Amino acid sequence: METSTSLFWKRFKAAPIVGIIRGQSLEVVLKIAKVYEEVGLTTLEVTMNTADAISMISILRSEFPSLNIGAGTVCNLTDLREAIDAGAQFIVTPIIDETVIQHAVDENIPIFPGAFSPTEIYKAWSLGASAVKLFPATKLGVEFIKDVLGPLDQVKLLPTGGISKSNIKAFFEAGACGVGMGSSLIDKKLVEAGDFKGLKKHFKSIKNEISEYING
Repeated sequence: METSTSLFWKRFKAAPIVGIIRGQSLEVVLKIAKVYEEVGLTTLEVTMNTADAISMISILRSEFPSLNIGAGTVCNLTDLREAIDAGAQFIVTPIIDETVIQHAVDENIPIFPGAFSPTEIYKAWSLGASAVKLFPATKLGVEFIKDVLGPLDQVKLLPTGGISKSNIKAFFEAGACGVGMGSSLIDKKLVEAGDFKGLKKHFKSIKNEISEYING
């Protein structure tokens, strides 16, 4: 029998990109999610500092049952509890909060805590992180990922911050298990223009960049 966690990973591996929704209205987010799903992208994160994030997560879960819908910018237990109660299928944090990580692990919910240094990365992984969000990724660079994964080859890294169509493949080549993408994926100009056909084409072009790293 397929568990919710195994289903999450099956979807994630079919398109290992976390699309980050921040500061958008529900009306716009529903349109984004529709084209996101149509091109075969699977995993969307709604940050908790987005207005009405909780109801947005709940509605996205209901409207798009084939997507992984999660909560980002989860910094404390209150945020975590609200996100899980709304139906969040995974949790992303910008920091290492041991209590938040432990509660997510106890409830068998994938969690990607944010870390910067090798010590922070290893600590997050040791606490039970499903993958470690390396942030900000472009400040550290692709070589940093290769260097860290030399001694820490069991750790899954999810670089986030500054990932774009032009460099996404290099991060996968360096050993990243996936990437987080915000404005470079959810293109602000296309969204503001209401050009969701153009956004769909943009999503597809980014997905095509990592076609050889997609399972499924």
